[in-house]
Amino acid sequence: MSKSKGVRIGIVGATGAVGEVLLRVLEERNYPVAHLSPLASGRSAGSKIRFRGEDFEVAEAKPEAFEGLDIVFFAATGSLSKELAPEVAKRGGIAIDKSNTWRMKDTVPLVVPEVNAAAVDDHQGIIAGPNCTTIGCVMALEPIHRAAGLKRVVITTLQAVSGAGRDGIDELEHQQADIAAGRTPKHAIFAAPIANNAIPLCETFLDNGYSTEEVKLLHETRKIMGLPELEVAMTCVRVPVPVGHSATMLLETERPLSADEARAALAAFPGVRVVDNIENNLFPTPRDVAGQDAVLVGRVRKDLTSDRLWVWNVSDNLRKGAATNAVQVAEVLLERGHVGR
Repeated sequence: MSKSKGVRIGIVGATGAVGEVLLRVLEERNYPVAHLSPLASGRSAGSKIRFRGEDFEVAEAKPEAFEGLDIVFFAATGSLSKELAPEVAKRGGIAIDKSNTWRMKDTVPLVVPEVNAAAVDDHQGIIAGPNCTTIGCVMALEPIHRAAGLKRVVITTLQAVSGAGRDGIDELEHQQADIAAGRTPKHAIFAAPIANNAIPLCETFLDNGYSTEEVKLLHETRKIMGLPELEVAMTCVRVPVPVGHSATMLLETERPLSADEARAALAAFPGVRVVDNIENNLFPTPRDVAGQDAVLVGRVRKDLTSDRLWVWNVSDNLRKGAATNAVQVAEVLLERGHVGR
């Protein structure tokens, strides 16, 4: 890798599930990485990662590790990003954080590049990436809003176990093996066994009866879309799918929109692909979207009792829901002259 051109990159959480995908996406999208510093907690320091045919040793994520870096991706715990993202900004770099730590801070842009790329111009050294569920939903909501305005959205999500990280995937696999062997499955990551099951809780419950995941979906959607009064009702459900978050959404628009008009608006939006042919049973599923960056949308139809619309969307929560969106933010920073000058 050249050390004279491009962008000097750090990745906190380089050995984790999202960190691994980040490295892959940086390669696939040919991002101009002039220098790479893979970082992690002390527990993972000393291990190796591979990038563009080279092996790199993982160092411990400490403030001094950020010296001279242009962009640092945070794909680790919220506690690490809370402690260390300001250290990146203090040293003149830009932190792109995937955790929930900075998303709702007034001074921190919350960015999905296809929706609100210009928000990066207001950064003060930290840019937040939305929740993986929120990203897939706003990618389907924004084209409808631009076509007909949005008044109210009712969302039910069906979320993959990888939304809880590598431990979530491991728990599902172990439970599937236990069930196949006739053993009672044990659970620690989720509130109940997830194999052969569906759990109407993602993360933890609040005193008002909603989960932390549901509240994120409400507030993040409003912030990204610039619609502080948008009514969002939501239920988030964990399902035994390795990768790929799904959501069914009932949309109330400001002016009536036909299903055909909605499909056309969705198909024209960057990063969205319409898969909607009921005559041939074609519709998006998590299996279809795994490993892809596009958000797939289908089952677009008018509600039978109103002018509202039903829309189904599926996205890869590790790629567009996390790593790809973060790399796209880095691309926008490069395009708009924030880095790589």
